[in-house]
Amino acid sequence: MVDKKKALQPNPNWARLPLFDRKGWKRMAFGQFADSVNERVEPADAAEEIYVGLDDLDSGSLHIRRWGKGSDVIGTKLRFRKGDIVFGRRRAYQRKLAVAEVDGICSAHAMVVRAKPAVVLPEFLPFLMMSNKFMKRAVEISVGSLSPTINWTTLKLEEFDLPPLDQQCRIAEILWAVDETVVTGAENLTALSSLKQVAMEEYTLLRKPIRSGRADKAECPMRQLGQVAAFQYGLSCPLKESGDYPILRMMNYDEELVAATDMKFADMPAEVATEFEVRKGDILFNRTNSADLVGKVGIFTLDGCYLFASYLVRVQTNRTVLLPEFLNYYLNSPHGQNAVRAFATPGVSQSNISAGNLKKVEVPVPSIRQQETAIEELNRIAAAKRTCRSHESTQRALLLNFINVILGEQP
Repeated sequence: MVDKKKALQPNPNWARLPLFDRKGWKRMAFGQFADSVNERVEPADAAEEIYVGLDDLDSGSLHIRRWGKGSDVIGTKLRFRKGDIVFGRRRAYQRKLAVAEVDGICSAHAMVVRAKPAVVLPEFLPFLMMSNKFMKRAVEISVGSLSPTINWTTLKLEEFDLPPLDQQCRIAEILWAVDETVVTGAENLTALSSLKQVAMEEYTLLRKPIRSGRADKAECPMRQLGQVAAFQYGLSCPLKESGDYPILRMMNYDEELVAATDMKFADMPAEVATEFEVRKGDILFNRTNSADLVGKVGIFTLDGCYLFASYLVRVQTNRTVLLPEFLNYYLNSPHGQNAVRAFATPGVSQSNISAGNLKKVEVPVPSIRQQETAIEELNRIAAAKRTCRSHESTQRALLLNFINVILGEQP
């Protein structure tokens, strides 16, 4: 990781710099203090270098946490150098930009931005670009309807207020310090996700039998899901902004849970609604979506009356054999998702997994006592993860708020 504090070359007079006094700030065109680096490269010539696609960039994060290799992709790409900013110029409203910590290549749908250090510090520029003012203009100047994209010829003319270098240095130090707390939160989330995966494997005994010196640890018995659960397709009906019954859809997932967000509604006779009312412990399975989202699963724990849409499948387990909470954790695990998506059939724009194929998925069925023990432990990890994610979200919001206050625009 880049040592940003060392790179900033501390100024002993920082404490007396007026952060909110903008008398020395200058309005400049973006192209006066930053360049768009358009160094093209063929993946075959960078097969062992890291490759960063737009999907590898996290919204609101200045760090690249995922990447592939040049050998994984085809088509001309852009080269970036350590310290450059990889900016998602396509769909700028997603607020995707990150500082490169090593050299590599990236999608041609990104823009590689490099600071002109005589005018703007490389450590300061990412925060200016993350600000609401910059992102608002980026969205406004994007062209195209399906995938709005920013052109450098337009962006370079946009004007922004730039503080003197000394002030940039102080501001950057403060904001990178706040960013460190965001990074810590993200690292904790990653650690908890790994812990949950390990726990899932431990309690379902999905590993090969291991010799402990005393006895081999037997693998968990597997059964087809159709042998231990019942299935029902959801309701097909017109949806609207308000109505008698809220309808759960494929966007109503929050990790392992079904969430009441962005709700749509429908009206219908009570006897029809009763047939599709979701009960606590029901698992809702997303049977059709893009290849990376099909097969999402969540368990229903909400209070109140909710129905479910036609592209979801309700799964109700035989609780004398398989507890729904245990099944939900398994189907959300990497093992479970791989098992489910093995039955996905490609469509024109979406993949599909029918209830008939879902019944063929093999799932672990340990004893009820083992399931209860696993659920108790996994619930603790999941609760810790939700708390950690909330804290990280708060820190991200705080960082963005600081950026906008310091740069003169309220969020």
